Amino acid sequence: MILFLGARPVVPRPAVLRPVAPRSVVPRPVTAPPVPPSPPVRPSPRVRRHGRGVTLTAPYRRIFAVPGTRAFTAANLLARLPMGMLSVSAVLMIAGTRGSYALAGAVVATGLTATALVGPLTARLIDRYGQSRIAVPATVIAALGSLSLLLCVHYDAPAWALFASYIATATTPNTGGMSRARWAHLFRGDPAARHTANSFEQAADELCFMLGPVLATLLCTAFLPEAGTAVAAALLLTGVLLFAAQRGTEPPVAPRTTGRPRSPLRLPGLSPLLLTFLATGAVFGSLEVVTIAFADVHGVRPAAGGMLALQAAGSCAAGLLYGLLRPTGPAGSRFLGCVAAMSALMPLPLAAASTGSLPALAVALLLAGMATAPTMVTGMGLLQSRTPAAQLNEGMTLAVTALLAGIAAGSAAGGWAVDHLAGPGPAYVMPATAAALALAVTMSRRKGLRSRAR
Repeated sequence: MILFLGARPVVPRPAVLRPVAPRSVVPRPVTAPPVPPSPPVRPSPRVRRHGRGVTLTAPYRRIFAVPGTRAFTAANLLARLPMGMLSVSAVLMIAGTRGSYALAGAVVATGLTATALVGPLTARLIDRYGQSRIAVPATVIAALGSLSLLLCVHYDAPAWALFASYIATATTPNTGGMSRARWAHLFRGDPAARHTANSFEQAADELCFMLGPVLATLLCTAFLPEAGTAVAAALLLTGVLLFAAQRGTEPPVAPRTTGRPRSPLRLPGLSPLLLTFLATGAVFGSLEVVTIAFADVHGVRPAAGGMLALQAAGSCAAGLLYGLLRPTGPAGSRFLGCVAAMSALMPLPLAAASTGSLPALAVALLLAGMATAPTMVTGMGLLQSRTPAAQLNEGMTLAVTALLAGIAAGSAAGGWAVDHLAGPGPAYVMPATAAALALAVTMSRRKGLRSRAR
């Protein structure tokens, strides 16, 4: 009742005129009854859930609130998707038209070796002259190499022409490294934001390598054997052109020094990181080959792609969640913990394969993948803290080169294990061994991995 009265407007009563002599009348002030304070309004459950969601995604919302970050990220994702398409498309195109997986594998292996040699040189030029000035012509050369490979396959050119064409694709710039360099420049004074950005970039890598092979296989099998290579080259060129056009977030070119800059390989603490990346690449390479062989033995080879996608999905999800955590403690100790977690989870596929159950193996691959992204995120953060800004692209490309070399070695070791260890089930010991080797290297070089980065 009090609330009702308090809510009513209070209007003074009108004066009543009486036939008396006029006199001055002072009206009495009219005051409204006091209104009690309203009880606190509780937000609805939907609002509370939304509030928690905003808090949960706040680190990512904060980094993408910087002008220009969404534009260069979208363009870079478009340019990065072909990284998971080119090799698969080349194998399917060459094997489908020439009928030789050996020739297809040799061509791709040669291109991988050329990329490992040329990639750091391209990155050095990017550091010296800028992303837009070097990445665009380098991508044009790589796209022409893919187009040449497509034409050579289509018109039945000699085998040496296939090798020469695919070698030309080695000039493809490290698109992920260029994106990480932009984040490092934008948040050079904010380690927490760099951690979130590196986590997002690693999740993007996993997403592209998860979707790329699936898209390449669909294009090459549903349309033409050359369709995968053509689409990959077009996406790469379009994405790099759009990425290079975002000049507002491009890192400035460091001033030249009179002396010759020291190679990042000679920087203190970088060698242990590269060795760990090498062993981590061996985990990826052996896991892929052994999983394909396991599915083939059980008569479900088409399911191998989905099982490997689960491993990448686990890594992608873990990378995004890891980016929400605020890094604490020395970066070297965090890196050691991540490598130890990877070493502890990687034996799970071996245990699941011993049961012969495909669903159990799929779950084990999902869990095993959850430690790889945090390892790469922390490792890339360490690399950025130890590499001068003028050589950042070159340093990150060296890390990618170590990963590629490890993938090649792991693929060979996984194939050997499948043939010599009584089937693909026991061959899962190879990725577990590679993860243990990564932990051993990290622990043996623990002093070199200590960093002041937080």
